[in-house]
Amino acid sequence: MPDAPPRKPSVLFVCVHNAGRSQMAAAWLTHLAGDRVEVRSAGSAPAARVNPAVVEAMREVGVDISAEVPKVLTVEAVRESDVCVTMGCGDACPVFPGKRYLDWRLDDPAGRGVAAVRPVRDRIRAHVESLIAEIAPGEPERTG
Repeated sequence: MPDAPPRKPSVLFVCVHNAGRSQMAAAWLTHLAGDRVEVRSAGSAPAARVNPAVVEAMREVGVDISAEVPKVLTVEAVRESDVCVTMGCGDACPVFPGKRYLDWRLDDPAGRGVAAVRPVRDRIRAHVESLIAEIAPGEPERTG
């Protein structure tokens, strides 16, 4: 009997409004890892829409997040994820045994223009690339 394929790791990105940092992180992980990782994002107090400067900054690097909408953080989303990455939401994220929790300290792009979002976008990409190397190693990442 052949071995079952390994279960794909899952990552949840959480920030307060799910309109900037967590949206960029989820988009980078999806873009760079493809279907090797299950990706979620959510906010403890979701905004009405994704920050337009964030959409533009990601568009500049060939990643379209214009159709994304902020989602509310649920206990189920955390429970179903192997890794939970918080970005400024403090204690709003429930903690479950056996999960890996990371906190990425990044400037909040809320209310800022594209020029201020670009460095945050680039730092998030670097964090995501490191995360991919840890949780889904061995396959080349996409470029772009």
